Amino acid sequence: MDFDYNLDFDKTNFRENPELYRIGRGEQGVLLVEPYKSELLPYWRFKTPDVAEVSANKIYEMFLEYLQRADFVGADMARKFLQMGYTRSRRYANHPTGRKYKLPPAASDRALQSGTKQLPYPYSNGSPNKPNAVEPQAADALTNEKAMSAQVFKQYWDKARANEDYLQQKAQHKAVHEAP
Repeated sequence: MDFDYNLDFDKTNFRENPELYRIGRGEQGVLLVEPYKSELLPYWRFKTPDVAEVSANKIYEMFLEYLQRADFVGADMARKFLQMGYTRSRRYANHPTGRKYKLPPAASDRALQSGTKQLPYPYSNGSPNKPNAVEPQAADALTNEKAMSAQVFKQYWDKARANEDYLQQKAQHKAVHEAP
């Protein structure tokens, strides 16, 4: 079941209302679902591999604590933060500016070139520059500092998503709250 973007995220406490949480795909909702966003975001960092190690380790510890308390939503959000650490680090490893797509010649051309209506932050339907050419990948994209940070997060993310307790709680959440 897709992540439900129609909820009032400013007023919904998912710890008190776990039945409203939908796992969705990938990182969907990672910057929306409270109180978990506020609990996890202060620890999410990937500037260097050492910083990434401290960050990923702390978030993984929180992941295990959420599981221990049978707080699946918290555990899934921690898993999403680990995944986001990997994907954002990879983005900056590949493209040091953080921009994957080339910009249009003029800002006014952006809407014409994209042909898509942008959703307001923090919702996303991708870059409005997606129809444009992809910026070249950095020559050291597989070995630079951000690539090493990505590897740190990937190891913790892999551990989290393979955790047996997590998989059991995920299956239970889906069966109880996401059944068709």
